[in-house]
Amino acid sequence: MLSLWLALPNQGDAETIYRQLGSDGRITYSDKPLGNSAALKPSGGSGTELPAAEAAAGLPYELRQVVSRYPVTLYSGPGCQPCNSARALLQSRGVPFAERTVSTPQDGEALRRISDELMLPVLKIGSQVLKGFSADQYDQYLSLAGYPKTSKLPASYRQLPAIPLVEIKKADTTPQPTPAGQLPANENPSNPGGIVF
Repeated sequence: MLSLWLALPNQGDAETIYRQLGSDGRITYSDKPLGNSAALKPSGGSGTELPAAEAAAGLPYELRQVVSRYPVTLYSGPGCQPCNSARALLQSRGVPFAERTVSTPQDGEALRRISDELMLPVLKIGSQVLKGFSADQYDQYLSLAGYPKTSKLPASYRQLPAIPLVEIKKADTTPQPTPAGQLPANENPSNPGGIVF
């Protein structure tokens, strides 16, 4: 049973009352959190979320608060129709999100560490990982995290471009120093341009 529980203060006692939303949509109240609840937790900062300054710049206060507690990251791939649907849902709700593309074996291994599978799309809301695309599931978790149902983004907001999940490292092309008196391998006094025939 997929559920979310929230602690609500009880006005009459010093006890805590837990409100749990089940996957069937029913709400249950209890004085104890139920086991195996898939509660949304604020992100521990895995480094794949939007940087706080970029995510919060120019956003309304309420949205800034939600973004800082539950950053959203979409993991997508080229030619992935469910990924396009996931992106469209996030954009229609006005959810600021980071997008990481998975297109190399290194990206695939990094995705497997995040979601335990090689499946796209993957949506991460805070520390909650949703595999595959389900509009209802996405809407439910985004609402529980506090994201508005309709866009509250300012007209000036621009979505950051998608970037690869694993940074591509460029080969070091800086020339290496050669010992004094020795010519580099490609330099020959009779062929100073290093032309190879």
